[in-house]
Amino acid sequence: MTPVTGAGEQRGAEVVDERGSTLPPAGHDGAVDEFSEHRVSPSEQTTIQIPAQHAVGEGPGRPTAIQVVSSWSSAHGPIVKKVALGVAVCLVGVAGFAGLRKIADAPAAPDARGNSTQGPGADKSTPDEAAEGVRRAAAGQAVLQKMADAIDEKRKASFLDTIDPKATAFDAQARTIYSNLGKLPLATFQLRYVSDDVGALPPDRQSELGGTESWLAQVEVSWQLSGFDAKPARETLPVTFVTRDGTTYAASFSERFVAGQRRPIWALGGIEVAKGEHSLVISLDSQADADDYATVTDRAVSSVTKVWGKNWKQKAVIYLPAKQSDMEYVLGAQPGTYTQIAAVTMAELDTPLTGAPTRIVANPKLFEELGRQGRRIVLTHETTHVASTATASPVPLWLAEGFADYVAFTAVSVQDESAAKELFKAVRAGKTPKTLPTPEAFAASSADLPQAYESAWLACRLISEREGQSKLVQFYRAVHVSKSRTGLADAFKTVLGTTEQEFTADWQRYLKRLAGV
Repeated sequence: MTPVTGAGEQRGAEVVDERGSTLPPAGHDGAVDEFSEHRVSPSEQTTIQIPAQHAVGEGPGRPTAIQVVSSWSSAHGPIVKKVALGVAVCLVGVAGFAGLRKIADAPAAPDARGNSTQGPGADKSTPDEAAEGVRRAAAGQAVLQKMADAIDEKRKASFLDTIDPKATAFDAQARTIYSNLGKLPLATFQLRYVSDDVGALPPDRQSELGGTESWLAQVEVSWQLSGFDAKPARETLPVTFVTRDGTTYAASFSERFVAGQRRPIWALGGIEVAKGEHSLVISLDSQADADDYATVTDRAVSSVTKVWGKNWKQKAVIYLPAKQSDMEYVLGAQPGTYTQIAAVTMAELDTPLTGAPTRIVANPKLFEELGRQGRRIVLTHETTHVASTATASPVPLWLAEGFADYVAFTAVSVQDESAAKELFKAVRAGKTPKTLPTPEAFAASSADLPQAYESAWLACRLISEREGQSKLVQFYRAVHVSKSRTGLADAFKTVLGTTEQEFTADWQRYLKRLAGV
């Protein structure tokens, strides 16, 4: 698969704020996370602008997005970890498409019975080095298992016994993590030792840790939210271990994160949790009203179900970071990547599977500035992607984004002249789109980004107006489930009784009529 990257560009759609207040434009939040150790004619209505940025997402039939390859060397040869990050975000007064990060090619996990942590190149290590690797893996996994058992059995003292008594800063973080996990409706929680690197800790850090030995390991953490997740969420954490007085402890969960490595929201600070009828809101922002967000999300779920139908889980999990950097850590993104993004939908799993746990991650500054009505539009759009499993779908971007916009604007009415302002401007200037939006048109660097989203929305609305809303849903589903490379063309023929070329001509005439040309 060919790596594809997208840079930033913004667009705005005018949305009425039900409170009737004019909100200031979004700015950049340059806050730095405490655990980090290295490192776009105004209507007469009262309006707000919802900026947007987009990078091509990943899924069957899609190109792979932003691929970052990093490696850790072990005592028995190099262990290669591949990290792929793909996030598709759409805001036409709405928010994001599919996002997912993939960690692949990790060696099998060791366990207490003595399985080896050997990876590629392990035949170059000596028997003593291999034995030492097995010993470290067994010691580390024993600590991790005790941690997981303590969380499962709600034994705080046992959990804290696994923390290095001299790691005072980590002790405070560990207490917060334990408290956070206790607030979540956990069905499962597991920690799995994956690999280690005895040379990763610099001499001064090893000296600071003391003890008889210390090392950095990569640990897979997985957790499943009861009632919300069909599969566990899964991420990889760098865990520092230290052995002193014959006992091995965990001394850090936050050393040497690499580019593209996500961080669990429950490891970033104290969380508040609110549960609605169809929603779970996990907030790092103590000032945010999580219960209010749960209510808005419940309405979004209801709006999506009215269009999509009841044959989905009808649940949504919302992450509310406290600051921009929190959002970037949760998504594994570089600083500033999401400055102009209101929200992103991501799959919190290492493979693009149907049923992967999905999360809607909000940009704290922009999301608050949207106001209740704007947030409802954003959450309805995002929830549409959750319902339609857009994180693992072969549907073309114009259909995925246009359909999500269609559902959102069906739930919250916005005037055409406002929602399609940039597109109408182009059509009136004699620049009617020649084709349905291509994947490249949704790239954040595309000069035609606003028109791409607006064009996609109106293409889906045209199908609904001509054939009925149920046919639009049927068309989307037909493309979604198709295993054929001609799935889109087949759906145009079998569901809509036309061809893409014929539909495009009809759509162009529709745009001109709406624009008054």
